[in-house]
Amino acid sequence: MSNTDQMPREEGIGSTLNLMEEGYKYILNRRHRFNSDIFETRLLGKKAICMGGKEAAEVFYDTEKFKRKGAAPNRIVQTLFGKNGVQALDGQAHRHRKEMFMSIMSPDEIEKLTDITKKQWEIAVGKWEQMDKVILYEEAKEIMCRTACQWAGVPVQENEVKRLTKNLGAMFESAATVGLNHWLGRHARNYEEIWIEELIERVRKGKVNPPDNTILHRFAWYRDLEGNLLDIETAAVEVINILRPIVAIAIFINFIALAVHHYPEEREKLKSGDEKYAQMFVQEVRRFYPFFPFVVALVKKDFTWKGYKFEEGTLTLLDLYGTNHDPKIWKAPGLFIPERFAKWEGSPFSFIPHGGGDYFMGHRCAGELVTIEVMKVSLDYLANRMDYEVPDQDLSFSMISMPSIPHSKVVIKNVKQRI
Repeated sequence: MSNTDQMPREEGIGSTLNLMEEGYKYILNRRHRFNSDIFETRLLGKKAICMGGKEAAEVFYDTEKFKRKGAAPNRIVQTLFGKNGVQALDGQAHRHRKEMFMSIMSPDEIEKLTDITKKQWEIAVGKWEQMDKVILYEEAKEIMCRTACQWAGVPVQENEVKRLTKNLGAMFESAATVGLNHWLGRHARNYEEIWIEELIERVRKGKVNPPDNTILHRFAWYRDLEGNLLDIETAAVEVINILRPIVAIAIFINFIALAVHHYPEEREKLKSGDEKYAQMFVQEVRRFYPFFPFVVALVKKDFTWKGYKFEEGTLTLLDLYGTNHDPKIWKAPGLFIPERFAKWEGSPFSFIPHGGGDYFMGHRCAGELVTIEVMKVSLDYLANRMDYEVPDQDLSFSMISMPSIPHSKVVIKNVKQRI
């Protein structure tokens, strides 16, 4: 039986620089080069295993084989996830905390969220009619920030909205950067964590009384497996782990606008108001465009898979982008074809822009359902509820920068709401 000595291996001192230079396609490029869905490399001075594809996703999300605690680099924790967030938990503690997140993903709560999203789009379009030009990415972040806070029950004064939008955006925009931008992201998280901590403390003292069914109320009074309230710092991190990902939907909104612009024949199909086609369009946007490149875990205990030995403690990366562009899973993956989802069976391991596996038992992102519904509302506005022009601009996007955002941030002008 083969072992890691026979696993395809990238030669050289380390591949961290290659990863930074190749971005989203780093793992996929080597899967093609080695003609293998698994290979060994070195990242940040340590041995690492990279893998992709449906079967790789299935084993990666086996909680008996992999753990998350200690896997994410500290720079990601300090900007994107926050310390002691649900993403770094394992076992029963993870399942219990995940239930807190999934409890707010009921059909009634998601309907409330979509209603709020529609109202915020209406307000925004009315404002855009008075503007010479609209930088969609920046405006979409503010729409999503207002939506997230209203849905979560987080009170925000009007003069605080732009600051909060900027800081929540900085958390995901800075996660993969170095130097000043990275430190600005850390500062943004630290500032907003303190703000939310003070808010939660006021809730617990009865000075702020959000409705019982809101996220702020539920998270402020959430109790762990031992029956203890979460410490204030962790509770604040988890509230931000609702706000930040909703603001990050602005990235997908930009790509929706790009798809509507670049594929006018698909936009025509959206005019019928067919809910099923809108769902397919949104899913193809999530599959086609770059969002999150990969996820990381540590080998929990020694095991052998496909003849390769995985040793306890080894850093392992699962290729999200590459799996969503895997020709063994998707026919013509480089083409934008919403109809490919007409007969898609919904495998939790072959289509993984928000991770794979089960929401409750595994580490698939709890906010995936929220993302899809908010994207459908946004698509309806960009395709059917407003007229606008897209002037000449640089609509290209990087496959290296993470997150990837069209260089012009999608500028539109002459916005008119359809009556």
